[in-house]
Amino acid sequence: MKIALFGKTFADELFYYFQQLVEILDRHNVQVTIHQPFYEFVRDRIRFGREPQTFAAHHELPGNADFMFSIGGDGTMLDAITLIRDSGIPLMGINLGRMGFLSSISKDEINQAVTSLLKGEYTLDKRSMLCVETPEHLFGEINYALNELTVNKKDTGSMILVHVYIDNILLNSYWADGLIIATPTGSTAYSLSCNGPIITPDSENFVITPIATHNLTVRPVVIPDKSVIRLKVEGRMSQYLVGLDSRSAIIDSSTEIVIRKETFSINLVQRLNDNFFTTIRQKLMWGRDVRN
Repeated sequence: MKIALFGKTFADELFYYFQQLVEILDRHNVQVTIHQPFYEFVRDRIRFGREPQTFAAHHELPGNADFMFSIGGDGTMLDAITLIRDSGIPLMGINLGRMGFLSSISKDEINQAVTSLLKGEYTLDKRSMLCVETPEHLFGEINYALNELTVNKKDTGSMILVHVYIDNILLNSYWADGLIIATPTGSTAYSLSCNGPIITPDSENFVITPIATHNLTVRPVVIPDKSVIRLKVEGRMSQYLVGLDSRSAIIDSSTEIVIRKETFSINLVQRLNDNFFTTIRQKLMWGRDVRN
């Protein structure tokens, strides 16, 4: 079996857990390939049983990895999908961060989770994504998001006005600090913090959530993900900020943004006893009540 490792920097006390992961893979004779920048970060602090291969770009992964492990938090996983793209390589997140909705394997569960994976005791959770189209091709080939697209004002000045069209029908013109278009996966991220609903991963929906809207009667809207969303932004400023998961770009007010469902999905590795409802109960601490 071949497993790719992707990560960023982390605190010194977490090297112990990464060393544990490396030793487990070595004991099971797993061939490891590691993202080159991440390898440069860990190479002087980690003992590898045999020297790992390295990769630097998306095109070096297909055929060289059966799985990818993301070492870090949810932000690290969002960066990992920019390497996986449409390859279909399953992704498992090992959480060295805090919340970890996506990277659901805690650092204390590494041994158990990896052993289960190597035994074939897992399922694949297909997560839909959104695709963004702009005349300027703002995000190049990586014009998709697992969590959300956001439109924000570029500074702390006045609100912006975002006109939203669903299949060429006007939904609303939002006076707000910004707007979020979230996938079901992203419904537990930025959208949730703006009072958006929690959507189960297989719901086949998008969520449109305003950020600090000026009109108190405006609420998040859930639409089918087969819809095509079109955004036009106005305001006193000539430029605005567009976020696509962990990436961002500046757009002019003349730019029209089109959002639709991406043609491919991301495969997240899920242990047999795990499910979405268990995750949100744990991460949001539901049931932590003296009456329970």
